[in-house]
Amino acid sequence: MPRLAGKVAFITGAGTGIGRATAILFADEGARVTVADIDVAAGEETAHLAGNEAIMLRADVTDPDSLQAAIRTTVDKFGRLDVLHNNAGGSTAADDTAVNAPLDEFWRAIKLDLYGTFLGCRFGIPELIKAGGGSVINMSSNVALMGVAGRDCYTAAKGGVAAITRSLAVAYAAQKVRVNAIAPSATMTDRVRRLVAGNAALTKLADSHLLGLIEPGDIANMALYLASDESRMVTGQVLPVDSGVTIS
Repeated sequence: MPRLAGKVAFITGAGTGIGRATAILFADEGARVTVADIDVAAGEETAHLAGNEAIMLRADVTDPDSLQAAIRTTVDKFGRLDVLHNNAGGSTAADDTAVNAPLDEFWRAIKLDLYGTFLGCRFGIPELIKAGGGSVINMSSNVALMGVAGRDCYTAAKGGVAAITRSLAVAYAAQKVRVNAIAPSATMTDRVRRLVAGNAALTKLADSHLLGLIEPGDIANMALYLASDESRMVTGQVLPVDSGVTIS
């Protein structure tokens, strides 16, 4: 039987990259998926590729009204919510140390990566509770677990995601809501390939991968585990998918 049969999943930032790979894999494993993205064309393409009744909803994770409306529409359409994957986020080439980074870049990273995750949990967790419990999958990063110079905006945001993952896991365990985070290292999406090519620190990080470079499907596989009942006793964890970078 498919590992997500009967489940409904809401995935932010699912128009491209890791989010797209995850949406397609979840649908293949039986889930009905909402592809939530600010880029309508990319999101519609993902929904088409995923199939299995997948729908695309435009959602800006930094806008409470937009995100709440998309989650409400998902529940109205499919009748429930079982998996909330707060995947939307990302860094830019403007990131730097706290001394040198543009202040606008700090707030951009905090708003997209941390506040967007906060809002997803704010509006999604009540729906998981109504369904009798479920899985929240946040997206942290290996930069929240180790020292990587020149990434202080992104590190601050992703460190916050790791922290809120643990606190929410404690807060909602009694309602059978599991809250975990994935901590990827540099994953070879189109966006990251461009960042690595122009950043010496990121190039060094990518070159230190013990098992080779990470592809979006590798992160999607971890998300599938966390979405499935196989991880029913896993909560409050920040799980690296990093090709061994954090131990090397």
